[in-house]
Amino acid sequence: MPETISMLALDVGVALLGVYLLRRYLTAKPGTLPPGPKPLPLIGNLLDMPKQYEHETFAEWGKKYGGIVSINVLGQSIIILNSTQAVTDMLDKKSAIYSDRPNLVMGSELVGLKNLLGMSAYGDQFREYRRMLFRVMGSRAAMAKYYSVEELETHRFLRRVAADPDNLEDHIRKTAGAIILSIGYGYSIKEKNDEFVEDAQVMMEDFARLTEPGAFLVDTLPALRHLPEGFPGAGFKTQAKEYSRNLLGVVNKPYEWVKKQVEAGTAQPSFVLSHWDEAQADPKKEYYVKWAAAALFAGGADTTVSTIYSFYLAMTLHPEIQKKAQAEIDAVVGPDRLPNFSDRANLPYVDAIVKEIARWHPVAPIGLPHRLMEDDVQDGYLIPKGSIVIANIWKFLHDPETYKNPFDFVPERFIKTETHTPEADPYLWSFGFGRRICPGLNLADASIYISIAMTLAAFDITKARDASGNEITPPGDYLPSIVSHAAPFKCSIKPRSEKAAALISSVNVMEE
Repeated sequence: MPETISMLALDVGVALLGVYLLRRYLTAKPGTLPPGPKPLPLIGNLLDMPKQYEHETFAEWGKKYGGIVSINVLGQSIIILNSTQAVTDMLDKKSAIYSDRPNLVMGSELVGLKNLLGMSAYGDQFREYRRMLFRVMGSRAAMAKYYSVEELETHRFLRRVAADPDNLEDHIRKTAGAIILSIGYGYSIKEKNDEFVEDAQVMMEDFARLTEPGAFLVDTLPALRHLPEGFPGAGFKTQAKEYSRNLLGVVNKPYEWVKKQVEAGTAQPSFVLSHWDEAQADPKKEYYVKWAAAALFAGGADTTVSTIYSFYLAMTLHPEIQKKAQAEIDAVVGPDRLPNFSDRANLPYVDAIVKEIARWHPVAPIGLPHRLMEDDVQDGYLIPKGSIVIANIWKFLHDPETYKNPFDFVPERFIKTETHTPEADPYLWSFGFGRRICPGLNLADASIYISIAMTLAAFDITKARDASGNEITPPGDYLPSIVSHAAPFKCSIKPRSEKAAALISSVNVMEE
Protein backbone atom coordinates (compact mmCIF):
# COMPACT_ATOMS: atom_id res chain seq x y z
CA MET A 1 0.00 0.00 0.00
CA PRO A 2 2.70 2.59 0.86
CA GLU A 3 4.42 1.82 -2.44
CA THR A 4 1.15 2.45 -4.30
CA ILE A 5 0.71 5.80 -2.52
CA SER A 6 4.29 6.82 -3.33
CA MET A 7 3.82 5.95 -7.00
CA LEU A 8 0.57 7.91 -7.05
CA ALA A 9 2.33 10.89 -5.50
CA LEU A 10 5.07 10.63 -8.12
CA ASP A 11 2.52 10.44 -10.93
CA VAL A 12 0.67 13.48 -9.55
CA GLY A 13 3.93 15.41 -9.23
CA VAL A 14 5.03 14.59 -12.77
CA ALA A 15 1.61 15.53 -14.16
CA LEU A 16 1.60 18.84 -12.30
CA LEU A 17 5.11 19.59 -13.53
CA GLY A 18 4.06 18.86 -17.10
CA VAL A 19 1.00 21.11 -16.90
CA TYR A 20 3.02 23.89 -15.27
CA LEU A 21 5.79 23.81 -17.89
CA LEU A 22 3.31 23.65 -20.76
CA ARG A 23 1.46 26.68 -19.43
CA ARG A 24 4.74 28.58 -19.05
CA TYR A 25 5.78 27.64 -22.57
CA LEU A 26 2.47 28.69 -24.12
CA THR A 27 2.45 32.05 -22.31
CA ALA A 28 6.10 32.93 -23.04
CA LYS A 29 6.50 36.35 -24.60
CA PRO A 30 8.34 36.94 -27.86
CA GLY A 31 11.22 39.36 -27.85
CA THR A 32 14.95 39.60 -27.30
CA LEU A 33 15.82 38.80 -23.72
CA PRO A 34 19.12 39.83 -22.14
CA PRO A 35 21.94 37.32 -22.65
CA GLY A 36 22.70 34.57 -20.19
CA PRO A 37 23.65 30.91 -19.82
CA LYS A 38 22.08 28.67 -22.44
CA PRO A 39 18.91 27.04 -21.08
CA LEU A 40 17.98 23.38 -21.48
CA PRO A 41 14.59 22.34 -22.87
CA LEU A 42 11.74 22.54 -20.33
CA ILE A 43 13.87 22.99 -17.20
CA GLY A 44 15.73 26.04 -18.53
CA ASN A 45 18.67 27.04 -16.33
CA LEU A 46 17.60 24.99 -13.32
CA LEU A 47 20.92 23.14 -13.20
CA ASP A 48 22.90 26.38 -13.55
CA MET A 49 21.45 27.94 -10.41
CA PRO A 50 24.01 28.12 -7.58
CA LYS A 51 23.10 26.46 -4.29
CA GLN A 52 24.94 29.03 -2.17
CA TYR A 53 27.04 32.20 -2.49
CA GLU A 54 24.82 33.17 -5.41
CA HIS A 55 26.39 36.62 -5.65
CA GLU A 56 29.72 35.13 -6.74
CA THR A 57 28.17 33.07 -9.54
CA PHE A 58 26.04 36.00 -10.66
CA ALA A 59 29.12 38.23 -10.76
CA GLU A 60 30.92 35.69 -12.99
CA TRP A 61 27.91 35.65 -15.30
CA GLY A 62 28.09 39.44 -15.39
CA LYS A 63 31.70 39.29 -16.63
CA LYS A 64 30.63 36.96 -19.42
CA TYR A 65 27.20 38.29 -20.43
CA GLY A 66 27.11 41.93 -19.28
CA GLY A 67 25.35 44.06 -16.68
CA ILE A 68 21.90 42.55 -17.31
CA VAL A 69 21.73 38.73 -17.32
CA SER A 70 18.67 36.65 -18.13
CA ILE A 71 18.00 33.08 -17.04
CA ASN A 72 14.89 30.93 -17.03
CA VAL A 73 14.08 28.34 -14.36
CA LEU A 74 11.14 26.05 -15.14
CA GLY A 75 9.54 28.83 -17.17
CA GLN A 76 10.16 31.61 -14.63
CA SER A 77 12.11 34.54 -16.07
CA ILE A 78 14.87 35.76 -13.71
CA ILE A 79 16.84 38.93 -14.44
CA ILE A 80 20.13 39.51 -12.62
CA LEU A 81 21.55 43.02 -12.43
CA ASN A 82 25.34 43.30 -12.11
CA SER A 83 25.55 46.93 -13.25
CA THR A 84 24.94 49.97 -11.06
CA GLN A 85 23.67 51.83 -14.11
CA ALA A 86 21.10 49.10 -14.83
CA VAL A 87 19.92 49.00 -11.21
CA THR A 88 19.54 52.78 -11.19
CA ASP A 89 17.68 52.83 -14.50
CA MET A 90 15.36 49.97 -13.55
CA LEU A 91 14.83 49.67 -9.80
CA ASP A 92 15.27 53.37 -8.95
CA LYS A 93 13.98 55.34 -11.93
CA LYS A 94 11.22 52.86 -12.82
CA SER A 95 10.41 51.74 -9.29
CA ALA A 96 6.66 52.15 -9.95
CA ILE A 97 6.75 48.90 -11.94
CA TYR A 98 9.71 47.16 -10.26
CA SER A 99 8.65 47.39 -6.60
CA ASP A 100 6.58 44.23 -6.25
CA ARG A 101 7.85 41.07 -4.53
CA PRO A 102 7.66 37.48 -5.80
CA ASN A 103 4.85 35.53 -4.16
CA LEU A 104 6.59 32.55 -2.56
CA VAL A 105 3.91 29.95 -1.90
CA MET A 106 5.68 28.48 1.11
CA GLY A 107 6.93 31.67 2.76
CA SER A 108 4.48 34.33 1.62
CA GLU A 109 1.23 32.34 1.54
CA LEU A 110 1.47 29.33 3.83
CA VAL A 111 3.64 30.92 6.51
CA GLY A 112 2.46 34.51 6.21
CA LEU A 113 5.60 36.46 5.32
CA LYS A 114 3.52 38.47 2.84
CA ASN A 115 2.23 40.39 5.87
CA LEU A 116 5.72 41.70 6.71
CA LEU A 117 6.98 44.85 5.02
CA GLY A 118 9.96 43.15 3.36
CA MET A 119 7.84 40.56 1.55
CA SER A 120 4.64 42.58 1.20
CA ALA A 121 3.21 43.00 -2.30
CA TYR A 122 3.41 46.52 -3.72
CA GLY A 123 0.12 48.11 -2.82
CA ASP A 124 -1.84 49.88 -0.08
CA GLN A 125 -0.54 47.68 2.74
CA PHE A 126 3.06 48.24 1.71
CA ARG A 127 2.55 52.01 1.42
CA GLU A 128 0.93 52.20 4.86
CA TYR A 129 3.80 50.31 6.50
CA ARG A 130 6.33 52.63 4.91
CA ARG A 131 4.37 55.74 5.89
CA MET A 132 4.34 54.64 9.52
CA LEU A 133 8.00 53.70 9.69
CA PHE A 134 9.37 56.66 7.72
CA ARG A 135 7.48 59.04 9.99
CA VAL A 136 9.39 57.60 12.95
CA MET A 137 12.85 57.05 11.47
CA GLY A 138 12.89 58.36 7.91
CA SER A 139 15.73 60.80 8.58
CA ARG A 140 18.63 61.33 10.97
CA ALA A 141 16.69 64.22 12.51
CA ALA A 142 13.74 61.91 13.20
CA MET A 143 16.08 59.34 14.73
CA ALA A 144 17.61 61.88 17.12
CA LYS A 145 14.96 61.28 19.79
CA TYR A 146 16.19 57.69 20.08
CA TYR A 147 19.87 58.51 20.45
CA SER A 148 19.73 58.23 24.24
CA VAL A 149 18.41 54.67 23.92
CA GLU A 150 21.15 53.81 21.43
CA GLU A 151 23.87 55.22 23.72
CA LEU A 152 22.56 53.52 26.87
CA GLU A 153 22.13 50.08 25.33
CA THR A 154 25.49 50.26 23.56
CA HIS A 155 27.17 51.20 26.87
CA ARG A 156 25.54 48.13 28.41
CA PHE A 157 26.86 46.12 25.48
CA LEU A 158 30.42 47.21 26.33
CA ARG A 159 29.97 46.00 29.88
CA ARG A 160 28.66 42.61 28.74
CA VAL A 161 31.58 42.19 26.33
CA ALA A 162 34.14 43.14 28.98
CA ALA A 163 32.68 40.55 31.36
CA ASP A 164 32.32 37.79 28.77
CA PRO A 165 34.24 38.49 25.52
CA ASP A 166 33.95 34.90 24.27
CA ASN A 167 30.24 35.34 23.55
CA LEU A 168 30.61 38.46 21.42
CA GLU A 169 27.96 37.66 18.82
CA ASP A 170 25.36 36.86 21.51
CA HIS A 171 26.02 40.25 23.12
CA ILE A 172 25.64 42.01 19.77
CA ARG A 173 22.35 40.23 19.14
CA LYS A 174 21.04 41.05 22.61
CA THR A 175 21.92 44.72 22.18
CA ALA A 176 20.30 44.97 18.74
CA GLY A 177 17.16 43.41 20.21
CA ALA A 178 17.24 45.74 23.22
CA ILE A 179 17.42 48.86 21.04
CA ILE A 180 14.66 47.82 18.67
CA LEU A 181 12.34 46.50 21.41
CA SER A 182 12.74 49.78 23.29
CA ILE A 183 12.04 51.90 20.20
CA GLY A 184 9.29 49.65 18.87
CA TYR A 185 7.48 48.67 22.06
CA GLY A 186 8.96 50.58 25.02
CA TYR A 187 10.20 47.23 26.33
CA SER A 188 13.36 46.65 28.38
CA ILE A 189 14.93 43.25 27.78
CA LYS A 190 15.78 40.69 30.45
CA GLU A 191 19.50 40.23 30.91
CA LYS A 192 19.22 36.45 30.45
CA ASN A 193 16.93 34.33 28.30
CA ASP A 194 14.72 37.12 27.00
CA GLU A 195 11.79 35.48 25.22
CA PHE A 196 11.26 38.26 22.68
CA VAL A 197 14.93 38.36 21.63
CA GLU A 198 15.04 34.57 21.31
CA ASP A 199 11.80 34.51 19.30
CA ALA A 200 13.20 37.04 16.83
CA GLN A 201 16.35 34.99 16.31
CA VAL A 202 14.33 31.84 15.56
CA MET A 203 12.04 33.73 13.21
CA MET A 204 14.93 35.23 11.24
CA GLU A 205 16.50 31.78 10.88
CA ASP A 206 13.14 30.65 9.49
CA PHE A 207 13.06 33.68 7.17
CA ALA A 208 16.50 32.84 5.78
CA ARG A 209 15.36 29.29 5.07
CA LEU A 210 12.05 30.35 3.53
CA THR A 211 13.63 32.86 1.15
CA GLU A 212 16.45 30.57 0.05
CA PRO A 213 16.13 29.95 -3.72
CA GLY A 214 14.88 26.45 -4.46
CA ALA A 215 14.46 25.47 -0.80
CA PHE A 216 10.85 24.35 -1.26
CA LEU A 217 9.49 22.58 -4.33
CA VAL A 218 6.06 24.12 -3.79
CA ASP A 219 7.53 27.54 -4.68
CA THR A 220 8.45 26.15 -8.10
CA LEU A 221 5.30 24.02 -8.49
CA PRO A 222 2.57 26.04 -6.75
CA ALA A 223 -0.09 23.40 -7.49
CA LEU A 224 1.55 21.18 -4.85
CA ARG A 225 -0.05 23.36 -2.18
CA HIS A 226 -3.31 21.55 -2.89
CA LEU A 227 -1.92 18.17 -1.81
CA PRO A 228 -3.71 16.91 1.33
CA GLU A 229 -1.77 17.25 4.56
CA GLY A 230 -0.08 13.95 5.36
CA PHE A 231 0.06 13.00 1.67
CA PRO A 232 3.54 11.93 0.47
CA GLY A 233 5.40 15.05 -0.66
CA ALA A 234 3.24 17.38 1.46
CA GLY A 235 5.54 17.50 4.48
CA PHE A 236 6.11 21.19 3.76
CA LYS A 237 2.64 21.87 5.19
CA THR A 238 3.68 20.67 8.64
CA GLN A 239 6.82 22.82 8.41
CA ALA A 240 4.72 25.81 7.34
CA LYS A 241 2.58 25.56 10.48
CA GLU A 242 5.66 25.64 12.70
CA TYR A 243 7.18 28.59 10.83
CA SER A 244 3.85 30.42 11.00
CA ARG A 245 3.64 29.91 14.78
CA ASN A 246 7.13 31.37 15.16
CA LEU A 247 6.23 34.37 12.99
CA LEU A 248 2.99 35.09 14.82
CA GLY A 249 4.83 34.91 18.13
CA VAL A 250 7.09 37.78 17.02
CA VAL A 251 4.07 39.75 15.80
CA ASN A 252 1.70 39.22 18.71
CA LYS A 253 3.69 38.72 21.93
CA PRO A 254 5.37 42.15 22.16
CA TYR A 255 2.16 43.86 21.03
CA GLU A 256 0.13 42.11 23.73
CA TRP A 257 2.78 43.14 26.26
CA VAL A 258 2.24 46.79 25.27
CA LYS A 259 -1.51 46.31 25.67
CA LYS A 260 -1.01 45.19 29.27
CA GLN A 261 1.24 48.17 29.96
CA VAL A 262 -1.38 50.54 28.56
CA GLU A 263 -4.05 48.98 30.76
CA ALA A 264 -1.77 49.34 33.78
CA GLY A 265 -0.88 52.92 32.90
CA THR A 266 2.85 52.11 32.67
CA ALA A 267 3.41 52.06 28.89
CA GLN A 268 6.60 53.78 27.78
CA PRO A 269 6.91 55.90 24.59
CA SER A 270 7.36 53.70 21.52
CA PHE A 271 6.42 53.19 17.88
CA VAL A 272 3.40 51.10 18.90
CA LEU A 273 2.24 53.54 21.56
CA SER A 274 2.46 56.46 19.11
CA HIS A 275 -0.14 54.69 16.95
CA TRP A 276 -2.17 53.26 19.83
CA ASP A 277 -5.30 55.40 19.60
CA GLU A 278 -5.75 54.92 15.86
CA ALA A 279 -5.04 51.19 16.22
CA GLN A 280 -7.72 50.76 18.86
CA ALA A 281 -10.25 52.70 16.81
CA ASP A 282 -9.76 50.67 13.62
CA PRO A 283 -8.94 46.93 13.43
CA LYS A 284 -7.28 47.43 10.06
CA LYS A 285 -4.97 50.08 11.55
CA GLU A 286 -4.18 47.74 14.43
CA TYR A 287 -3.15 45.08 11.92
CA TYR A 288 -0.85 47.57 10.18
CA VAL A 289 0.72 48.70 13.47
CA LYS A 290 1.32 45.13 14.64
CA TRP A 291 2.99 44.00 11.45
CA ALA A 292 4.97 47.20 10.86
CA ALA A 293 6.41 46.94 14.39
CA ALA A 294 7.20 43.28 13.81
CA ALA A 295 9.01 44.12 10.57
CA LEU A 296 11.09 46.71 12.40
CA PHE A 297 11.91 44.22 15.16
CA ALA A 298 12.65 41.15 13.07
CA GLY A 299 14.60 42.92 10.32
CA GLY A 300 16.86 45.03 12.50
CA ALA A 301 17.46 42.28 15.03
CA ASP A 302 19.56 40.31 12.54
CA THR A 303 21.01 42.67 9.93
CA THR A 304 22.69 45.00 12.43
CA VAL A 305 24.17 41.99 14.20
CA SER A 306 25.90 40.92 10.99
CA THR A 307 27.43 44.36 10.40
CA ILE A 308 28.77 44.86 13.93
CA TYR A 309 30.21 41.34 14.04
CA SER A 310 31.97 42.12 10.74
CA PHE A 311 33.43 45.23 12.36
CA TYR A 312 35.07 43.15 15.09
CA LEU A 313 36.47 40.84 12.42
CA ALA A 314 37.86 43.81 10.46
CA MET A 315 39.54 45.26 13.54
CA THR A 316 41.06 41.88 14.39
CA LEU A 317 42.56 41.68 10.91
CA HIS A 318 43.57 45.37 10.61
CA PRO A 319 45.11 46.69 13.86
CA GLU A 320 46.62 49.67 12.05
CA ILE A 321 43.14 50.93 11.11
CA GLN A 322 41.96 50.42 14.67
CA LYS A 323 44.86 52.47 16.06
CA LYS A 324 44.21 55.31 13.61
CA ALA A 325 40.54 55.48 14.58
CA GLN A 326 41.38 55.35 18.29
CA ALA A 327 43.81 58.24 17.87
CA GLU A 328 41.03 60.30 16.27
CA ILE A 329 38.64 59.49 19.15
CA ASP A 330 41.29 60.30 21.77
CA ALA A 331 41.92 63.68 20.15
CA VAL A 332 38.24 64.62 19.80
CA VAL A 333 36.55 62.94 22.76
CA GLY A 334 39.35 62.45 25.26
CA PRO A 335 39.68 59.70 27.89
CA ASP A 336 37.04 60.86 30.37
CA ARG A 337 33.85 59.87 28.51
CA LEU A 338 32.59 57.65 25.72
CA PRO A 339 31.75 59.02 22.26
CA ASN A 340 28.17 60.02 21.54
CA PHE A 341 26.19 61.12 18.51
CA SER A 342 27.17 64.76 18.88
CA ASP A 343 30.78 63.73 18.19
CA ARG A 344 30.05 62.12 14.85
CA ALA A 345 30.66 65.19 12.69
CA ASN A 346 34.14 65.47 14.22
CA LEU A 347 35.04 61.81 13.71
CA PRO A 348 35.40 61.48 9.92
CA TYR A 349 37.68 58.44 10.08
CA VAL A 350 35.27 56.57 12.36
CA ASP A 351 32.46 57.52 9.97
CA ALA A 352 34.55 56.17 7.09
CA ILE A 353 34.85 52.85 8.93
CA VAL A 354 31.04 52.75 9.19
CA LYS A 355 30.81 53.09 5.41
CA GLU A 356 33.61 50.63 4.70
CA ILE A 357 31.99 47.97 6.88
CA ALA A 358 28.79 48.38 4.85
CA ARG A 359 30.78 47.99 1.62
CA TRP A 360 33.32 45.31 2.59
CA HIS A 361 30.80 42.57 3.37
CA PRO A 362 27.23 43.66 2.66
CA VAL A 363 24.64 42.20 5.00
CA ALA A 364 22.39 41.01 2.16
CA PRO A 365 24.64 40.25 -0.85
CA ILE A 366 21.72 39.94 -3.30
CA GLY A 367 19.04 41.66 -1.21
CA LEU A 368 15.44 40.58 -1.58
CA PRO A 369 14.16 39.96 -5.12
CA HIS A 370 11.88 42.40 -6.93
CA ARG A 371 9.08 41.42 -9.31
CA LEU A 372 8.26 43.31 -12.49
CA MET A 373 4.59 44.29 -12.72
CA GLU A 374 4.40 44.94 -16.49
CA ASP A 375 6.52 44.39 -19.59
CA ASP A 376 9.54 46.67 -19.84
CA VAL A 377 12.31 47.34 -22.32
CA GLN A 378 15.79 48.13 -21.01
CA ASP A 379 18.81 48.76 -23.24
CA GLY A 380 16.88 47.19 -26.12
CA TYR A 381 16.08 44.00 -24.19
CA LEU A 382 12.61 42.74 -23.30
CA ILE A 383 12.09 42.32 -19.56
CA PRO A 384 8.85 40.31 -19.35
CA LYS A 385 6.07 41.02 -16.89
CA GLY A 386 6.38 38.74 -13.86
CA SER A 387 10.17 38.52 -14.08
CA ILE A 388 12.01 38.13 -10.80
CA VAL A 389 14.72 40.80 -10.67
CA ILE A 390 17.79 40.31 -8.48
CA ALA A 391 20.23 43.13 -7.75
CA ASN A 392 23.73 41.81 -7.08
CA ILE A 393 24.58 44.26 -4.29
CA TRP A 394 27.83 42.43 -3.52
CA LYS A 395 28.97 42.99 -7.11
CA PHE A 396 28.15 46.72 -6.99
CA LEU A 397 30.24 47.09 -3.83
CA HIS A 398 33.19 45.08 -5.19
CA ASP A 399 33.36 46.52 -8.68
CA PRO A 400 36.94 47.67 -9.40
CA GLU A 401 35.54 50.37 -11.68
CA THR A 402 33.82 51.90 -8.63
CA TYR A 403 36.19 50.97 -5.80
CA LYS A 404 39.96 50.72 -5.98
CA ASN A 405 41.18 47.36 -4.61
CA PRO A 406 37.61 46.43 -3.67
CA PHE A 407 38.51 43.36 -1.62
CA ASP A 408 40.74 45.35 0.73
CA PHE A 409 39.40 47.03 3.87
CA VAL A 410 40.31 50.69 3.30
CA PRO A 411 38.26 53.35 5.14
CA GLU A 412 40.44 56.06 3.56
CA ARG A 413 38.60 55.53 0.28
CA PHE A 414 35.76 57.66 1.75
CA ILE A 415 37.95 60.50 3.05
CA LYS A 416 38.17 63.65 0.94
CA THR A 417 41.63 65.20 0.61
CA GLU A 418 43.29 67.61 -1.79
CA THR A 419 44.44 64.68 -3.91
CA HIS A 420 41.61 62.20 -3.36
CA THR A 421 37.92 62.30 -4.26
CA PRO A 422 35.84 60.00 -2.04
CA GLU A 423 34.60 56.83 -3.68
CA ALA A 424 30.88 56.13 -4.02
CA ASP A 425 28.85 55.96 -0.83
CA PRO A 426 27.92 52.28 -0.32
CA TYR A 427 24.55 53.31 1.12
CA LEU A 428 23.53 54.00 -2.49
CA TRP A 429 23.13 50.25 -2.87
CA SER A 430 23.44 48.43 0.45
CA PHE A 431 19.95 49.33 1.74
CA GLY A 432 17.90 48.54 -1.35
CA PHE A 433 16.42 50.48 -4.23
CA GLY A 434 13.58 52.75 -5.25
CA ARG A 435 10.40 52.40 -3.22
CA ARG A 436 11.85 49.26 -1.63
CA ILE A 437 14.71 51.04 0.10
CA CYS A 438 14.90 49.90 3.72
CA PRO A 439 12.94 52.27 5.99
CA GLY A 440 15.24 51.26 8.85
CA LEU A 441 18.32 52.71 7.14
CA ASN A 442 18.78 55.53 9.65
CA LEU A 443 18.18 53.25 12.62
CA ALA A 444 20.78 50.78 11.33
CA ASP A 445 23.25 53.56 10.57
CA ALA A 446 22.86 55.02 14.09
CA SER A 447 23.27 51.62 15.76
CA ILE A 448 26.37 50.78 13.74
CA TYR A 449 28.02 54.17 14.27
CA ILE A 450 27.56 54.27 18.05
CA SER A 451 28.65 50.65 18.47
CA ILE A 452 31.83 51.23 16.42
CA ALA A 453 32.68 54.54 18.10
CA MET A 454 32.15 53.28 21.66
CA THR A 455 33.97 50.02 21.00
CA LEU A 456 37.02 51.81 19.60
CA ALA A 457 37.08 54.17 22.56
CA ALA A 458 36.80 51.37 25.12
CA PHE A 459 38.56 48.26 23.78
CA ASP A 460 41.65 46.98 22.07
CA ILE A 461 40.70 44.19 19.67
CA THR A 462 43.54 41.83 18.74
CA LYS A 463 44.09 38.33 17.44
CA ALA A 464 43.53 35.55 19.95
CA ARG A 465 46.38 33.19 20.78
CA ASP A 466 46.44 29.41 20.97
CA ALA A 467 47.79 27.33 23.86
CA SER A 468 51.32 27.79 22.53
CA GLY A 469 51.00 31.57 22.38
CA ASN A 470 50.72 31.74 18.59
CA GLU A 471 48.38 34.27 17.03
CA ILE A 472 45.19 32.90 15.49
CA THR A 473 44.35 34.72 12.28
CA PRO A 474 40.63 34.47 11.42
CA PRO A 475 40.11 33.20 7.86
CA GLY A 476 37.40 35.82 7.27
CA ASP A 477 34.87 33.37 5.87
CA TYR A 478 31.19 34.22 5.59
CA LEU A 479 28.21 31.88 5.92
CA PRO A 480 25.80 31.47 2.99
CA SER A 481 22.37 32.97 3.72
CA ILE A 482 20.06 35.77 2.60
CA VAL A 483 21.52 37.69 5.58
CA SER A 484 25.23 36.93 5.51
CA HIS A 485 27.15 36.57 8.78
CA ALA A 486 30.87 36.14 9.33
CA ALA A 487 31.73 32.59 10.33
CA PRO A 488 32.50 32.39 14.08
CA PHE A 489 36.03 33.55 14.86
CA LYS A 490 38.20 34.14 17.92
CA CYS A 491 39.63 37.47 18.97
CA SER A 492 40.93 39.12 22.12
CA ILE A 493 38.89 42.04 23.50
CA LYS A 494 40.31 43.98 26.44
CA PRO A 495 39.77 47.47 27.92
CA ARG A 496 42.33 49.93 26.57
CA SER A 497 43.23 51.23 30.05
CA GLU A 498 42.11 51.30 33.66
CA LYS A 499 40.20 54.49 32.91
CA ALA A 500 38.47 52.77 29.98
CA ALA A 501 37.58 49.84 32.24
CA ALA A 502 36.04 52.25 34.74
CA LEU A 503 33.99 53.94 32.01
CA ILE A 504 32.77 50.55 30.76
CA SER A 505 31.60 49.46 34.21
CA SER A 506 29.90 52.78 35.02
CA VAL A 507 26.56 51.66 33.58
CA ASN A 508 24.08 49.22 35.13
CA VAL A 509 22.73 46.23 33.25
CA MET A 510 19.08 45.24 33.47
CA GLU A 511 19.25 43.01 36.57
CA GLU A 512 20.99 45.58 38.80
